[in-house]
Amino acid sequence: MLVVGNGRLVTQNKEIPFIENGAVAIEDGKIVDYGNTKDILEKYKKSEYIDAKDKVIMPGLINTHGHIYSAFARGMNLDGPTSKDFLDILNNLWWRLDKNLSLEDIKYSAYSTLMDSLKYGVTTFFDHHASPNAIEGSLFTIGKVAEELGIRTSLCYEVSDRDGERALIEGIKENVDYIKHCKESNSNMKSGMFGMHASFTLSDRSLEKCAKATDGLDCGYHIHVAEGLADEEKCIKEHQMRVVERLNKFNILGEKTIAVHCIHADDNEQDIILKTGTTVVHNPESNMGNAVGVSPAIKLIEKGITVGLGTDGYTSDMFESMKVANIIHKHHLKDPSVAWGETPMMLFKNNRKIAEKHFDGTFGIIEKGAVGDVIVVDYNPLTPMNGINYNSHILFGMMGKSVDTTIVNGNVLVKDGKPLNVNEDEILAESRMVCSKLWNRI
Repeated sequence: MLVVGNGRLVTQNKEIPFIENGAVAIEDGKIVDYGNTKDILEKYKKSEYIDAKDKVIMPGLINTHGHIYSAFARGMNLDGPTSKDFLDILNNLWWRLDKNLSLEDIKYSAYSTLMDSLKYGVTTFFDHHASPNAIEGSLFTIGKVAEELGIRTSLCYEVSDRDGERALIEGIKENVDYIKHCKESNSNMKSGMFGMHASFTLSDRSLEKCAKATDGLDCGYHIHVAEGLADEEKCIKEHQMRVVERLNKFNILGEKTIAVHCIHADDNEQDIILKTGTTVVHNPESNMGNAVGVSPAIKLIEKGITVGLGTDGYTSDMFESMKVANIIHKHHLKDPSVAWGETPMMLFKNNRKIAEKHFDGTFGIIEKGAVGDVIVVDYNPLTPMNGINYNSHILFGMMGKSVDTTIVNGNVLVKDGKPLNVNEDEILAESRMVCSKLWNRI
């Protein structure tokens, strides 16, 4: 039994959203109780106790779209022409990087990304991986690192035609093998999805192969959708239909599918997304950095579509993504009244819905029976904090580096801002050496 108490408890639970001096009790990976610290300590006297010292106790965060493979792009200088559009960025940066990744590079990219995620309060991470010349074993390599660190992950490999038939077949096999491995493990700590890059890098024949490979797997697809305008333009030119229409034709959409971005999806495509129950994940910082446009996330939510929040590899800090999501839509729509409700909905409610489609348990909330994912954030409010305004305090007062303690499935993985299961300094030193070799190859 573990009790975390003496903190301002944000539950994301409508019944009791906030307790001024709250505590949460965790046993066997589940939350068994929560309430006033004095009462909880009296009830569970023999428990291990973490004193939050007036910091904020809240549910762990969920990142529903990231790219571990992009980690070694940080600080990398590339020669060649300046990228003028999204396709240039893919060709000049990301596709140069992923083609040169080895399993060792993938391993240390996973260490660095997932360590940062845990340090920033992320307890569940959905990754979308690519390494065309190191496909076999890539998801298992990431999964092994995740298991060592203790973080919960959903992994997939992004199948595409851009590296030929061999890579296509290997990518399909890696997805299927990992999905089956996760199902056989019967663990709420790992899950597999079937990854695909995007419509514009997949032929009809390849989509058929992917759809056939998932028969009976009940896994859902994880795919970029209408991120750049070129995705739509190519689809219309070559297939006489739009991206979402094409994916729907091949039965790619559905309750367990994550359609990432959907920036250029039109009204009819949005209606198809709603009708099929497909989830959309919004990645505001990445969209701005790639200059691909502004997601219609607010409109999608108004239609009833579940829109989650991710980072797309741009950062590991979900607090940061929340801040940007809040302001980009105000700026774009020229309406200061929007995104106040939609942004916390994406992070705290919809990401929870997405996680619960791929893992057993109740996530992202402090309630009896929920998964024991809890974080402590070093935040001392300068104004009153209560059950009405706590999301405003999270938005304007917290950041990833404020996280003090991260608990996943009842296991304390980060304490005083440092990972407990690994030597962070040694891993980062090795990571720099591995990365230098990669940069020399590129």
